Amino acid sequence: MDLSEPWLIAPISALMSLLVGLYLYHYINKQDSGTKRMREISAAIKEGADAFIKREYTILAIFVLIVAIFLGIVLPKPLWDAEANMIKNLSLALAYMFGAFFSALAGFFGMDVATRANAKAAQAAKEGFTRAFPVGFRGGAVMGLSVVGFSLLGLSIVYGITRDPGIVLGFSFGASALALFAKAGGGIYTKTADISADLVGKVELGIPEDDPRNPAVIADNVGDNVGDVAGMGADLADSYIASIVAVMILGQAISNLLGNNTFIEIGLVFAGLGVIASVLGVLIVRGGNNPGRALNLGTYITCIAFAVLTYVVSAYLGYDVRIWGAVVVGLIAGVIIGITSDYFTSIDRMPAKKTAETSQSGTALNIITGFSYGLHSVFPPLVGIGLASAIAYFLGYDIGGFQYGVFCVGMAALGMLSIVGMIVSSDAYGPIVDNAKGVAEQSNLGEEAIAITDKLDAAGNTAKAITKGFAIGAAGLTVLSLLAAFYTTATQMGVDVVFDLMDPIVLLGAFIGIAMPPVFSAMVMLGVGRNAYRMIDEIRRQFREIPGLKEGKEGVKPDYARCVDIATTGALRELLPASTMTIAVTLLVGFLGGIKALGGYLAGSIFSGLLFALLMANSGGLWDNAKKHIEEGAFGGKGSEAHKAAVVGDTVGDPFKDTAGPSLNTMITVMALVASLFATLIAQYNLFELLGWG
Repeated sequence: MDLSEPWLIAPISALMSLLVGLYLYHYINKQDSGTKRMREISAAIKEGADAFIKREYTILAIFVLIVAIFLGIVLPKPLWDAEANMIKNLSLALAYMFGAFFSALAGFFGMDVATRANAKAAQAAKEGFTRAFPVGFRGGAVMGLSVVGFSLLGLSIVYGITRDPGIVLGFSFGASALALFAKAGGGIYTKTADISADLVGKVELGIPEDDPRNPAVIADNVGDNVGDVAGMGADLADSYIASIVAVMILGQAISNLLGNNTFIEIGLVFAGLGVIASVLGVLIVRGGNNPGRALNLGTYITCIAFAVLTYVVSAYLGYDVRIWGAVVVGLIAGVIIGITSDYFTSIDRMPAKKTAETSQSGTALNIITGFSYGLHSVFPPLVGIGLASAIAYFLGYDIGGFQYGVFCVGMAALGMLSIVGMIVSSDAYGPIVDNAKGVAEQSNLGEEAIAITDKLDAAGNTAKAITKGFAIGAAGLTVLSLLAAFYTTATQMGVDVVFDLMDPIVLLGAFIGIAMPPVFSAMVMLGVGRNAYRMIDEIRRQFREIPGLKEGKEGVKPDYARCVDIATTGALRELLPASTMTIAVTLLVGFLGGIKALGGYLAGSIFSGLLFALLMANSGGLWDNAKKHIEEGAFGGKGSEAHKAAVVGDTVGDPFKDTAGPSLNTMITVMALVASLFATLIAQYNLFELLGWG
């Protein structure tokens, strides 16, 4: 590596990440897929997931192409402007398409291995924890290493060619726009199937979760992959790329003063070191009899390795130690937010147990208790995000004032997301072992193997809850740094920007921004409800009209494909309105109210978005584990009145934690990126300025 170009550590480490991911992919492929029945179930899950992704990406390809043409015409300057540069406009449009492509590639590659690993993990469970855990985790690690590898490689290529953070912003917008659609679509799909399977199967008929008689069981398994693997991977890739781009834009203002690119490229250096730390963490993780402890140990080792690597490299390259301090502050905040999510959602902690206990008195108390603990859970992470921002800002302010202060806030966000390779690996492990449990039950693999997959699944649920909390916290710091980047972009254009809440224009934007996350959440959850209504009707029809299905007669099978088709068609129909509204309203506020209204709008959406995202992710995880606590034998166990109440509570929580909550991370990131991209145009053309109200 050329030491005069230290940012090259980013593409080098990205390639290393992809090579290790490829090695793990081959490891998974070599494992035994089990009996003919297991291979059939796994193939059906893979076929359904591939069909959904293909149809979703076909629709999104058309959307991406239309937006790319629009960007090429109007940004960075409209082609009709005398100062417009056609090469720059074309570069931005191509960078946008490149970002969408790399985001899609990471999601598809990770989901492909996840759908292959489920039967292999189930078969390995016959030999115990020590054989099953590595298969599940390494399958997830392919996704984790793909996300950081493709994201950082694509971003490095765009920067290497253009050396322009403004063009790299287009790459980030492409990744974020696709992530918003992928997370919303995948979330609607997975919760449609999950809710429908639970309400008819568990509540009405009293059959097990993954009973092969249930027509929705394959759609449910498919949903785990398109929602929790491809969707969550796209979500964290979006925040990861956006955090690096925010640092580059904030660093550009400092680099312009210093006459070099050092501060533009620091983010790439630290991101590259984070990838190396994640690879080390992934390779160190081993099984044993406690999968939850193994996952947590891998995360802690990754954090320590990253802190040490960044300190050594900072000292060697002469970076101010306070910049490293801001990164570590973000890293610690991420871990604390994850621990908080673990407390409020874990099956072994008081909130889940208390919610399970109240289920004995019916559904209403289960929902009230779970929702109340969800409200409690937002306080520690929001305080943590605020403290991390304040500490990082003042560390930077001591170096050189305001510009350095906001730059260090961006570095704190990058610090939190630097270990995203390890975080996504742990998250993708969850749906793989969840599917493994389903495959084991549907293929009658035996009580011992099912018990092992159940324990692996319980650890996966906790891991998913922690990563959701981590993702929300990371998105919080990222959008704060993007807000700072928007402010920096506006001031560099000579716009006098003061976001004063006593200014009625700022206040107007803030109120609209506050309303956006709940409106978006309502739209995607109503989409889940409408789609689930159609699928529930279909499941009931099959149980009613297929002779011998309810009794489980040999040779009688439900029509799985029909439920997969309902989930696919409905999800694609429902994802477009909410996702396009996010972009459209942001542009509408900007072109009507101008920069000040847009600044207030972003601030309002960030604050309410973080609140709703944390509330819904933690409440949903809590309801899920309260149900599982009862299923383990507490308060009457499976089939009891407490269990029926907890299943309904879990059903309410499903779209909370897997559809609306995580999608809000991407939503507020997309809004901030759209605002930054169009800031120049909005400053020139907005209605309030024309009317003299600015």
